[in-house]
Amino acid sequence: MREIGVDEAGKGPVIGSLFVAGVLNFDGLEQIGVKDSKKLSPARREYLAALIEDATEVHVVEMTASEIDGDRKRQSLNVTMVDLFSAVVERFQPDRAIVDAADVNQERFASNIRSNYERNVKKEIDIISEWKADVHFPIVSAASIVAKVHRDRSIKQLAHEIDAEIGSGYPSDVKTIQFLKGLVKETGDNIPPYVRRSWKTVEKLISAEKG
Repeated sequence: MREIGVDEAGKGPVIGSLFVAGVLNFDGLEQIGVKDSKKLSPARREYLAALIEDATEVHVVEMTASEIDGDRKRQSLNVTMVDLFSAVVERFQPDRAIVDAADVNQERFASNIRSNYERNVKKEIDIISEWKADVHFPIVSAASIVAKVHRDRSIKQLAHEIDAEIGSGYPSDVKTIQFLKGLVKETGDNIPPYVRRSWKTVEKLISAEKG
């Protein structure tokens, strides 16, 4: 059976891209010690991602901050997540896809991906959609690790390019908020494309700056 795991990294941040990764299952996966990417150190994630990418077929889709902003003008982020996960699943054309549900309704998430697949590929597919699938299924853990590594590299590269301390990019990160406050003070409404202008975090900072 051709089986894949799919997970995302970067759905919630206010800075940077969103990544969705798919990994094809392979012999020896469980022996390399994969687990939820958030429970691994950055160095361990990098090490495991290299092992995974050497051992099997991997596909990663990136959506930039400006693309997310543009997409949200026509549809919800939930619909966008279905589109991104569907793109990865359709690339592999597996017999079964196990996905980390990026929706409050895990059954609806599976149904929407399945509908897209059957419409676009003209084949039936088995979709397993669960919250915390990256904890329960090693193949989804592997996808989680690959997605997180791509996200981490992207944020590190962005910080280097703009020569600034931007933190993790999440609204809960003090360093990220400090950076954004300085950015809004400097640019006003002219927010750079690597920041998700459609996030409420940015709207609130702009409103506060305007007084």
